[in-house]
Order: sequence, then C-alpha cells, then structure tokens
Amino acid sequence: MIAIARISKAAVLGAAAFLFAAAGPLEIPANWTTPVAPFAVTDEIAYVGTEDLASYLIDTGSGLILIDVPMAENAALIEQNIAALGHTLSDVKIILITHAHFDHVGGVAKLRADTGARLLVSARDGALMAAGGKGDFHWGDALAYPTVAPDGEVIDGQKITLGAVTLTAHLTPGHTKGCTSWTMTAHVKGKPYNLLLTCSTSVPGYNLLNEPQYPNIIADYRASFKTLKALPCDILLAPHGSFIGLTEKRAALKANPDTNPFVDPALCKRHFAYFEDAFNNELAKELAAKPAP
Repeated sequence: MIAIARISKAAVLGAAAFLFAAAGPLEIPANWTTPVAPFAVTDEIAYVGTEDLASYLIDTGSGLILIDVPMAENAALIEQNIAALGHTLSDVKIILITHAHFDHVGGVAKLRADTGARLLVSARDGALMAAGGKGDFHWGDALAYPTVAPDGEVIDGQKITLGAVTLTAHLTPGHTKGCTSWTMTAHVKGKPYNLLLTCSTSVPGYNLLNEPQYPNIIADYRASFKTLKALPCDILLAPHGSFIGLTEKRAALKANPDTNPFVDPALCKRHFAYFEDAFNNELAKELAAKPAP
C-alpha cells in the first residue's frame, strides 16, 4: 500500500487553477483533459475520468450510476471509457454529482442526453446547473457550461438505491452551496469497505469574510468538515485525482493487482486535516488583513 505523506500544494493549486478566469483567459491544466484508460477501483466502481478530473462509474447489477462528468471537452472520452468497459450508454440509469463547477459537470448535459439517465442533484447546485454555471456566488458568469435541468432533487441523508448498490447523500456545502458527498459500501475481492466520495473542501480564491451572495460560507465549511471527519471511511475518492494520489495508486494497482492501494483509511484523516488547516489558514489571513474598526 502506498503512503502519501501529504497533499501537495501544487495539486491544490492545479485543482483551483480556474480562479484566475475572471482576470484573463482560462488556462486548463493539461491533466484535466489527458486520457486515462478506465480501470477498476473496487469490485463495483470503475474510474472513467481523465488524469485529474474524476468520473466514477458504479455497476449496480441492474444498471450503472455515473458520478461527475468533468468538462464538456471530456464527455466523448467518458463515453468511450464506458464502452471500453463493455457497457452501452443506455446502461447508465442515474447521474449524480459532487458539485456544480464546470470542471466536474460541464459534460453532464451531453451524457444525460446520450444515456437518457435521470440526473439527481441537490437543490442549490441543481439551480446552478440549470443556469449553466452562471450566477455563481463567487465566479459570476465566468465559468459557464452547457445548461442542464436536473430530474430530481437530492436532500441530506437521502438514500439512492439501484440494484445491489445504495448511496447516501451528505450535503457538505462551502466549496459550492449544494456540495454533496456520497457514502456507500464498496467491495474489494468481495470484502466490504466504507467508501466516501467527498465533495471538494478547498477554498479556491474565495473571500471568506466577504462573499455577499454566500454570507454563511464560513459556518457551512466548518459544519462540512465536522460531518466529513465523522463519516466512516476506508476508501476515499474525490473529484480531483491529485487529491487522493490517483496516479500513484493506479500504478501500484497495476503493478500488484492483489493489493488494492485505494483501501487507505489513513488517507481519509490526512485529507480532511490538510484541507481544514488550509481553510483555517485562509480565514486567519483574511482576519489579520481586516481593517480595524
């Protein structure tokens, strides 16, 4: 099992590269569109995303659940990866998301149209997707993507069952107002594990003390960290592969298929400790820079 000592600053900055969008042309990191051959993460979950932008395909035995379709540019690649695993697009019955930023849902409109799947999203992120990403509390209209209206609303604690798989939604707002993390029982060689697919908890250039359209952002982040740290977690997945050492884990899995490096309970603790520290440091920096009354 590989040990990732820390989540690198470079990985976090890469995931938040779009924060410069409002100041100039949007620069997409190369690994956001670099193809990756699909591979099994657990018995029922396959990775079908790019090198850094994650998309997860869950085989329930009675159809497929797809979580996140990152960027419109990647939609065709994800469809190819689904086919490479021996599935047809019509096998996809449900599409879920972690959060409604363009780099995680920009391709949803095409996949929903091509699969006929039901799109289920939290109310606040669903509204953002229906607006094509426009009207974001921080980015405004700068990070737009193809509009897509959800077919149903996801609420906190809701269980979504298809075939042999049940996913539980945990609303963990902050990064977006409707950020949604997911838990389920996954299996590795038939052995059950607690799996947590976290929504992002990074703070990509936000003004924590001054977001007029999101006045409770600080309280939401704090509540979300509390929720996420309390969830059982043997396997951590995330919207960005760099957050979980995906490249290294993929290589280790290929080198030794008998040992699954994604089973890594310690990573769960390190991940949330890192991002909570980053949040607290950003808040402390803003407080220190705040003019005296």
